[in-house]
Amino acid sequence: MNPFFYTPAEYELEKASNSYIMSLLVVMVGLPLPIINLLATLFFFIANRKSTYFVRWHCTQALLSQFSLFCLNSVAFWWTVTIILNKGEGITNIYVAYLVLVVLFNLLEFIMTIRAAIRTRKGVHISWWFYGPLTDIICKP
Repeated sequence: MNPFFYTPAEYELEKASNSYIMSLLVVMVGLPLPIINLLATLFFFIANRKSTYFVRWHCTQALLSQFSLFCLNSVAFWWTVTIILNKGEGITNIYVAYLVLVVLFNLLEFIMTIRAAIRTRKGVHISWWFYGPLTDIICKP
């Protein structure tokens, strides 16, 4: 039985939507330091771990997406720091290609997060391509 066949209550819709919005709001504060976004989403996840399955599921999916974003952004951040401190090879084609990849991934995740927040608030269950099945494995009803 799929637990998403019921209609979530208004507070559930709001909490699930807020799990995505949390990462968007923190981007404004923590853009230079990737760990801030992950920590904010983690704290929201922990605060809602005893909530309904619908809320927990969306908090988990938001946390997983932020974790992968954290990994990519951390590598880009520290690679840039080593170049600035003249301890690396300097700006190479690989570095530029990686930065383009990171910017594209961040942009895609930003768009998907906005879409998920809006649609989840309307009561639509949003399962992202990679994170949805992984969330199903981690989060049980």
